[in-house]
Amino acid sequence: MTINTGTLRARRALALGVATLAGGMIAWTVTASAALPSQGFADLVEKVSPAVVFISSMHTPKKAERSAEQAPSQSPFPPSSPFYEFFKQFQDRMRQQAQRPMTALGSGFIIDASGDIVTNNHVIDGADKVKVKLPDGRLFDAAVVGADPRTDLALLKIKSEKPLPFVTFGNSDKLRVGDVVLAVGNPFGLGGTVTAGIVSARNRDINAGPYDDFIQTDAAINRGNSGGPLFDTAGKVVGVNTAIYSPNGGGSVGIGFAIPSSIASQVIAQIKENGSVERGWLGVKIQKVTPDIARAVGLDAPKGALVAGVIPDSPAAKAGLRQGDVILGYNGKPVAEMRSLPRLVAATAPNASVSVELWRDGRTKHVSVAIAELKSRTMAAAETGNAQPGSAQPGSAKSKRLGATLAMLTSDIKAKFKLPADTRGVVISALEPQGRAAEKGLRVGDVIERIGATEVNTPADALRAIGKTTTKAVLLLVNRGGNDMFIGLKLAGA
Repeated sequence: MTINTGTLRARRALALGVATLAGGMIAWTVTASAALPSQGFADLVEKVSPAVVFISSMHTPKKAERSAEQAPSQSPFPPSSPFYEFFKQFQDRMRQQAQRPMTALGSGFIIDASGDIVTNNHVIDGADKVKVKLPDGRLFDAAVVGADPRTDLALLKIKSEKPLPFVTFGNSDKLRVGDVVLAVGNPFGLGGTVTAGIVSARNRDINAGPYDDFIQTDAAINRGNSGGPLFDTAGKVVGVNTAIYSPNGGGSVGIGFAIPSSIASQVIAQIKENGSVERGWLGVKIQKVTPDIARAVGLDAPKGALVAGVIPDSPAAKAGLRQGDVILGYNGKPVAEMRSLPRLVAATAPNASVSVELWRDGRTKHVSVAIAELKSRTMAAAETGNAQPGSAQPGSAKSKRLGATLAMLTSDIKAKFKLPADTRGVVISALEPQGRAAEKGLRVGDVIERIGATEVNTPADALRAIGKTTTKAVLLLVNRGGNDMFIGLKLAGA
C-alpha cells in the first residue's frame, strides 16, 4: 500500500494497510455498492448536504523541517566543469520546493448554527491556515478550537452573520451490520459527492490506536472524504469517515472505516467545553488472554485483560491490583476482551471511583479504584516474536515439557542479553525448534521469572514448578529486554 501522509496515526496503521483519507499532503480511499431503494435518497441528501463543508489546510514547513533540504551540498563537479552550474540550479530548485506550503483537502460537517465544525485531526494537523467552503460557495477562515490525535478528531469554528445549516449526531450503538449508510464529502476536491453502502462490520480494530472501535462500511469513500459524515437513513451522523483499507494505494476496494458517533460526540463535546479531552488512567500494562492463558489461570474461556504489569504509584497500584490479575469487569461493564478496557477507562472522569472485577487465584474479587487523569502516559502491550535457537550454557537444565534449555542468570548472561542488573529468574539458553516454547514465540535470552504462582531463580526451581503442574497449560511470567509479559503455554505430554 502507498501512504501519502507523515502523521503518526497513518504510520501506526501501516501494518494493516490502513490509510487516512484527506487529500493533498494527506490522502486516501474506498468503494461501495449497496442496492438502492427504488425511491432513492434524494430527499435525505437535499436535507443534509448543506451542512457538509469542504476544508483546505495549509502547512508551511518550519525552519527545522526545511534544514535538510536547504543545507548546501558540496558540488561533485569543479567550478570549471560545465555541470557545475546545472548542479547549482538543481540545488536552488530543491530549496524553493522545500519552502512551498503544502495543502491538505478534507471534509467536515457543521453541528450547530453558530458554526462549530467537526473534522479529522489529520486534516488540519500542523496547519498554519484552515479555510472552510460551504456548498453555497461561501468561504470562511476557520479557527481550530481543539483536537484529539488519539481519536483523530478536531473541532473548528467559523463566524457567520447568519445561522448556518447543521446536522446532529445519531446513536451509532443502534447500528446493525447490513444497515444502509450514506457518505457525503469532498472526494478528490470535486465538491459535494454522495455515496451509499451498508455497515459491513462493527467494532473494528485497525491498529490505529488504543481506542479503536471503527464502523466498517462499503460506502464509497475516497481521497478528500476525511472528516466527512456517515449518515443513517434518518439523516443523523453515525460516523466520521477516517480511513480505508487499500492493498496498493491505487484505488478503493470497498473497505472504509468511520469513527462511531458514540465516541465522536463525547470527544467533540469535551473539546468544545475545555479545548481538550480528559481521559481516565488506571495504570496497568495489559495483554490479551489467550486460550492457553485462560486454561493456565482457570478461566472457562479466553476473556478479560491480563495485567502484565502495574505502574508504581498508579491508581491500580494504590488499589492493590497485581501482576497476573485478569480484569473481567470495569465499573459494572464486562471486559470481554483486552481492547475493551482502554476505552472504558478512558471514558471515566478523573477522580471517579470505580469497581473493578478481577480473577485472582482461581476466584473473582472486587476492588475499588480511584481513577486518575491520563496525561502523557501510554499503555503498553506485550511484545511477540519468533524464537531463535541458541546453545546451552554451563550449569543449565533441559525441560522436555517446555522444549527449552534453562540456565542460571549470571552477570555475564545479563550483560550478553542486555538485561537490567536486578533481573531475577532463569534464562532460556536454547530452544527446540519444534518445542512448545518455540511455538509460543519464546526466544533465546528471555528470562522466566515465574511459573504459575512459583518464582524461579534456578533451573532446578523451574523443573520442580513444571513437574508440580497438574493443569494442561502453565502461565509463565517472562522478562524480555526489561519488559514483563505473560505467556500461556500448553505443556508437552499434557
